[in-house]
Amino acid sequence: MKKLICLIILILPQVTFAQLAAKALEDDKLELKDRYQVMKTNSQTYEDYKVIKEFILDGFWKIAVDTINRKEAQLAAVRQKVTDLQAELATSHQQLAEQKASVEGITFDSEHISVLGVHFGKGMFLLITLIVVAALLTIIVGVTARLKMLQASVKDKAQVADSLTHEFEEYKRKALERQTKLSRELQNERNKLVELGRG
Repeated sequence: MKKLICLIILILPQVTFAQLAAKALEDDKLELKDRYQVMKTNSQTYEDYKVIKEFILDGFWKIAVDTINRKEAQLAAVRQKVTDLQAELATSHQQLAEQKASVEGITFDSEHISVLGVHFGKGMFLLITLIVVAALLTIIVGVTARLKMLQASVKDKAQVADSLTHEFEEYKRKALERQTKLSRELQNERNKLVELGRG
């Protein structure tokens, strides 16, 4: 009976020690390095060697594999997020390039006038128009001075010139309104891009 009690007394600390080591290894709050230290500290020493119970080593291996799998899953999720963000960035760049091309086309159209397929800047067109109108008025004055008989014809030409001037002013006013509207839309788009850049 004494031998049995002595045997129980000798085995009980080892069983308790093994249970404490297993519980410490299973603690979810411990990092892998801390679990290794607990396993190393709680293992028995034989000469220069550490004796680790097989079930504790198996538990440590399972925890190590679970930790690696969890880290790999987190890494895969981060990589997927990076890929999604890169795709979103590429889409944003493409939309920005399309909007820039559209704005450049609108700006070109608002700054130029096409007459018979030839593009003129507004200033050049105005200068040419003024020269043409001045030339027409000079011709009309000359014709009036020389030929009073064609006075009715001269009045028609003057009315045509006035009509052209009025249409040109009307066109200029509409073009200015259109340019103002496009400028507002461009500013709105820029504000949206700035908000996207901050987000």
